[in-house]
Amino acid sequence: MPEPAYSAAPHPQEDAVPTAGDSAPAAAPPCMATMDVVPDGDRMTVSMWGELDLGSRRLLPELYDMLTLSSGGVDLRLDAVGFCDCSGLNTLLDLRTRAVDEGKTVTISSCGVAVERLLDLTGTRELFTDSAQDPAPPARPDTGPPEESSQDLRAEVAQLRRAMQTRPTIDLARGILMASFNLTPEAAWSVLVRTSQNTNTKLHHLAHDLVGTVRGSTLPQQVQQQLSAAVAGASRPDEAAVCPAGAVEDRD
Repeated sequence: MPEPAYSAAPHPQEDAVPTAGDSAPAAAPPCMATMDVVPDGDRMTVSMWGELDLGSRRLLPELYDMLTLSSGGVDLRLDAVGFCDCSGLNTLLDLRTRAVDEGKTVTISSCGVAVERLLDLTGTRELFTDSAQDPAPPARPDTGPPEESSQDLRAEVAQLRRAMQTRPTIDLARGILMASFNLTPEAAWSVLVRTSQNTNTKLHHLAHDLVGTVRGSTLPQQVQQQLSAAVAGASRPDEAAVCPAGAVEDRD
């Protein structure tokens, strides 16, 4: 293992008592988490040992510093960690959150049984892999190629816009038929639909022409004939019920 470029100083427990004659605090107990850091290209390799518990949060400032010094992120080697609880895991998660904010990554390149078991129990293993830092977008239902979906959406929007523009004219034409021939709303709709189909005329064009008769214009002879036939058929209840309102689209 290369000589560490940085070694975190042990963090003595607050209740450690110096021995007589010592000018420095006693060394931290073996269980206190410590770490060594070695640069590796654009990343920092951090080797930790001891126990990752509530006390391990004291390492966070130094871990943040190592993250800042790297341009890619931090790789953790936790083989020598003999104990890890939720507090220790939260320390690692906080480091990862800081890395995400900086556009970097934190991975666990290796770990012992204690850390591995906790990662499996909490379902957090994937958060410390290379692929977890740039997660794939959630799967979407298969709706066909994007180009086709976009075309379908544009066509639907165009149909809705056209319907909003032509609906008032169609409703006005129905009102004229209802008043002129004493038809129900359903029967008037049936007359419009049948005449449109039999003359191969778009429904909104037929409605526009019919509204124009109020101002003195006349319908083509073929349209007049088919309209009269449709009105005669709509006067019978069984015929009027064939084409309920809204059953036919006004297609271009």
